[in-house]
Amino acid sequence: MPIDELDGRVIELFAAEPRVGVLEASRRLGVARGTVQARLDRLARDGVIGGFGPDIDPAALGYGVTAFVTLQIRQSRGQGQGGHDPVGEGLARIPEVIEAHTITGPGDMFCRIVARSNTDLQRVIDAVVDVAGVERASSVISLATQVPYRTLPLVRAAVEA
Repeated sequence: MPIDELDGRVIELFAAEPRVGVLEASRRLGVARGTVQARLDRLARDGVIGGFGPDIDPAALGYGVTAFVTLQIRQSRGQGQGGHDPVGEGLARIPEVIEAHTITGPGDMFCRIVARSNTDLQRVIDAVVDVAGVERASSVISLATQVPYRTLPLVRAAVEA
């Protein structure tokens, strides 16, 4: 869905200050309150904006270890025998699995997991491997975040396109 310059400004303002409020946003953007609300409603309805919740830092909650895990999964569709959807449902029950994607390449799924320590990471990986349908896991530990998750550069690029 194409977005225009005002959409981009609305997104950037609410990304920087999610609690700004529609009235204050309209003042800062120099447009009517109804215009800001209509833009937010449309962007949310079209799935461009997925929510206005707080960004949570796992490290601040005591989960200072981040790892990326590539999973090999059983491909059969029998009861509890594998497949992407049942494995995804099993992974969703593990709180430390904060992201999981079906992928192409040498693995079948790619997960981002967090843990309180390296020892705790072993517990989490054991829980992941215990999910029905997971055959094998290969993990790497993140040492530092060079580029944090971000979407505003995409917003700017979409406006310019």
